[in-house]
Amino acid sequence: MLKQRKIKIGGVHTYLELYGRLFVDLIPRIALIAADKADIHGNLFTGPNTEETPTLVEATAFSNGIVIAQVNELVEELPRVDIPGSWIDLIVVTDEPYAIEALFTRDPQKITATQILMAMMVIKGVYARHGVVSLNHGVGYNTAAIELLLPTYGESLGLKGKICKHWVVNPHPTLIPAIESGWIESIYSFGGEAGMEKYVASRSDIFFTGHDSSLRSNRTLAQIAGQYAVDLFIGSTLQMDRNANSSAIIDTRWTGFGGAPNMGHNPGGRRHASSAWLDLSYYCEDIKKGRKLVVQVLETFWDGKPNFLEKLDAVKMANEVGLESMPVMIYGNDVTHVVTEQGIAYLYKATSIEERRQALAAVAVGTPIATNQTSQTREELRRKGMVAYPEDLQIDVSDAKRSLLAAQSIEDLVKWSGGLYQPPSKFVSKK
Repeated sequence: MLKQRKIKIGGVHTYLELYGRLFVDLIPRIALIAADKADIHGNLFTGPNTEETPTLVEATAFSNGIVIAQVNELVEELPRVDIPGSWIDLIVVTDEPYAIEALFTRDPQKITATQILMAMMVIKGVYARHGVVSLNHGVGYNTAAIELLLPTYGESLGLKGKICKHWVVNPHPTLIPAIESGWIESIYSFGGEAGMEKYVASRSDIFFTGHDSSLRSNRTLAQIAGQYAVDLFIGSTLQMDRNANSSAIIDTRWTGFGGAPNMGHNPGGRRHASSAWLDLSYYCEDIKKGRKLVVQVLETFWDGKPNFLEKLDAVKMANEVGLESMPVMIYGNDVTHVVTEQGIAYLYKATSIEERRQALAAVAVGTPIATNQTSQTREELRRKGMVAYPEDLQIDVSDAKRSLLAAQSIEDLVKWSGGLYQPPSKFVSKK
C-alpha cells in the first residue's frame, strides 16, 4: 500500500521529535488513553505502564482538546494519582482489561553462542575498556546476552561495582540475575513489562516506584535521560552501510525505530562529564569535547544474506514511497563502535571517512563493503587499535557457550526472582 501511494507516511519519527511536535504543529484535538483505575473525581492511576500518557494528555487538555480515558475499573480511592481528573473529559469503564504485551522479554533459551561471543567482546572491549557506568540497552537477544553474562563473565573479570551501575531501560526479565547479584544500583524505565510487576515492587531500592510499590514509568523523561544522562547506548540493527548508517527498515520489513535515534546519537547539548564520556573526547581547536558511546551490534550475515551493504534498503524504499526524509535509524557519524561476531571496530578513532570505512569493513569480512580490503589493511588497523578481534581481547571463541549465561531459561529467571517474576503463558514451557 505504501508503494502504491495508498498510504502516505510523513516520516519515521523519533519519540522526542513526535512528543515535541504535539506542542507545535501536531497539536491533538482528541486523545484516547488507557488507565488501570479511575476514582469518582476522574483522577487516573496508570500503574506500571504510564509511559507517554502524561505527555499526550497535557498536549490535548491544555489546547482545548478532548481527553477520553478507558479504564479497567472505577474505585473510591486510587493507589496514587498519575493523571489529575481536571485533565480528563470522559471516562469509559470497559468489560475487560486493556491488553499488555511482553515486548521486552527475551527467552534465554534462544540466545546463541554467536550472541554470547559478541556479548563477551562488548563487556571486555567496550564496557570495561571505557568504564561505562550508566547506559541504555536496546531490546534484543544481543543485549539480553550481555545482561546474563554480567554475573558470570563480568564477575570473572572483576568488573562488579565498576561498570553498568545505572540504567535507563525497561524492566527486562534478563536483568534479574544482575540485580540479584548486586550489579545494578538504579533503573529508570520507559514503561512496564508484563509479568515483572511483583518483582519490580519488591525491588523499590532499584526501580522508581510509588508508595504503593508499583512502577512509575515515563517514556518522555526516560528518553531524555537516555539521551543526555547516560554514557552509552547499545542496540541491534538489521542493516548497515559502509558509512555505518543503520536502519531497521529492509526490503521485506518496515518497522519503527523505537528510542534508538534519540539515544543513539551524541547530544551536542551535554555539558556534564563522566569518565566514559571523556575517554572519547576530542578537540575542536582549543575546546575539548566529550562524546557519548553509541554501539551497534550486528552479525555479518542473516539467512545467508549480508547485513552490511553499500546502500541501505531503506534508501530505495524511501524513494519508492515518496519519503522526504531518509529513514535512517542511527546516522553513521554518531556511531562510535560496531560489534560483529568477527570483532570490534572502534570508529571513533578514525581520522577520515575512508579510515572509518576500512575499520568497519575489517569486522564485516565477506560482505559487499569489504570486497576490496586486503589482509594487510586489516593487520594495520589492528596495530593502530582501530579494530580488535577476539584474540586481541584475550577472548577464546570456544569459551562462548550457553553455560556461561546466568540464566538459561525463563524458568531460571523465575528462580532468580524468588518466584516473583510471573512470565506470560506464552513463555512458560508446557510439561
